[in-house]
Amino acid sequence: MDMIINIKKNVVKGLLCCGAIAVLTSCNDFLTIYPTDRIVGDNFWKTKSDVDQMVDGCYLSMLSYSIQERAIMWGAFRSDELVKLEDYNDNTLDNINAVNLLPTNRYNDWSAFYKVINNCNIVLNHIDEVMEEDPEFTLGNSQVVRAQMLALRSLCYFYLVRAFHDVPYTTHSFEDDSQVEPIEQSSPEVVLQNCLNDLEEASQIIMQSGAYGRFDWRNWGYFTRDAVYALMADIYLWRAAMTHSNSDYQQVITYSDYVIKAKDDYYKLYQERELTEQEEDIYHLEEGNIAFYTIFNSNQGNSHESILEWQYNGRDNSNQALENYYYQSGNENAYSRTGILMASSIFNSVATDANTDQAQKLYLSKNDYRFWNNVYDANNDEAEQLNIRKMVDNSGTVIEVTNNVGPSKSNSRDFKEFRQNWIVYRLTDVMLMKAEALVETAASDSDKVTLKNAFNLVQAVNKRSMYKNAKDTLKFEDFKTKLDFELLVLAERERELCFEGKRWFDLMRYCYRHMEGVNISQRLADTTTWPELYQPMLTFIIRKYSDNGGDAISYKMKTEPYLYWPIQESEVKVNKLLKQNPVFYQEKTTSKN
Repeated sequence: MDMIINIKKNVVKGLLCCGAIAVLTSCNDFLTIYPTDRIVGDNFWKTKSDVDQMVDGCYLSMLSYSIQERAIMWGAFRSDELVKLEDYNDNTLDNINAVNLLPTNRYNDWSAFYKVINNCNIVLNHIDEVMEEDPEFTLGNSQVVRAQMLALRSLCYFYLVRAFHDVPYTTHSFEDDSQVEPIEQSSPEVVLQNCLNDLEEASQIIMQSGAYGRFDWRNWGYFTRDAVYALMADIYLWRAAMTHSNSDYQQVITYSDYVIKAKDDYYKLYQERELTEQEEDIYHLEEGNIAFYTIFNSNQGNSHESILEWQYNGRDNSNQALENYYYQSGNENAYSRTGILMASSIFNSVATDANTDQAQKLYLSKNDYRFWNNVYDANNDEAEQLNIRKMVDNSGTVIEVTNNVGPSKSNSRDFKEFRQNWIVYRLTDVMLMKAEALVETAASDSDKVTLKNAFNLVQAVNKRSMYKNAKDTLKFEDFKTKLDFELLVLAERERELCFEGKRWFDLMRYCYRHMEGVNISQRLADTTTWPELYQPMLTFIIRKYSDNGGDAISYKMKTEPYLYWPIQESEVKVNKLLKQNPVFYQEKTTSKN
């Protein structure tokens, strides 16, 4: 494990010393992505080392505070799983909770993602000339670099589409201030199809998962074929929800199966013993009593279940955004010994009858290890806000199933070295993507074969998290309709993937699947009428409110544009081609309707 840490440390130190890191500097122009002229010229793009430094710089820029912060805010905070710390004074967070998403809101800033996109474009536009200069930079090297940059750029665009709906799309690199030019927004249809085209190309030339060597962190820290396939499945799942396309759901199943098969092959390759009967299943998931520790504990490195993680070593780079929002705000001397965000009370919600309560209660049994390990103070009847334990506690202590209240939060973790990876994709995420797609491809409520296949995937994820002596929590016969199974998958994703930046996007897909009149090829600002939101989606969102504030949220969120953030005001002022999300404006309230 020390070897892995040292490799990561050396790479990051090299980046901090190299001239290529200047490309990560930006000026205050359109999209805020342009670098200075310092690294563009006769002294760069000459050697394989120049390319390698730039590729590492692109990945390093994904570790920025801004991107990690938005992964949390865009993907989790707007959902039902997170609330603001009650005594934390922040008007911006209060406004977000009240659906007052003002264009001046700092979380609307998309520049960090466009910075990565531009860096990827710069590499893509220069790798051919390096092949001509340096014989050590071969066609094979060039293809691997191209694949990684296409994949990383696609991931950034996918974040932006899910956050804003309509976004500027460009493959052109801006390498000095004289190249500034306005770019209009493209519809989700255009952006997502471009991403899928790029990912299809990348999948043919990128490194296979595990190709870097058994314990090399790049198997998880860089895009590999499994990560490309996981991203493709995710994009197809998103598009299918908007278009109700059966063929896109079939693509989710196909690419999910590629990942599951590759993970199975990789696991069996490195077993130097005969597999037990339990290990002969194709998923090889960790048992519930150790899964929490091996997947989320920073001292463990990368779990074999992981597919793509942003790598933090805690010394040369620190996951400060996750630290501030989930662990402790400020610094080691700050007034707050807890994070800015807390888990909502739904994480103390346990069904007494899985058949009648599963849509209302988050957990189906107290025998679920996740009930005890995802948050502190689990099973505390008086707790309305709970400290997050997942990705925060690195004590290595597994909380066993108990009838008592779970442990209270400890602040023993070193603030200065917050070495905590951020998981982008892992195996159970992909398994549940496939389950979601299977449910949607079922011909009807009577298509028991397809629905049983989906159920089996959910059951595998759920069962591994159960106390070993507990009976099966889920029973196929308890779920009667496609909607029952859809809600089952949605709930299992929340139990399994909470706080990982997935929930808001899961709820958006759930909403889209039940909306009519969605036009993925039309920009929001190009019409004055939009499809109404699916009200049951809002019932999930307002679960986190203990007062009647949830009713106001439900009333204010009426149509499709409310699912998205407004564009930051400063961007609209600079780029006159941008069209603002039409239901938001810069006043104390946001609704025009």
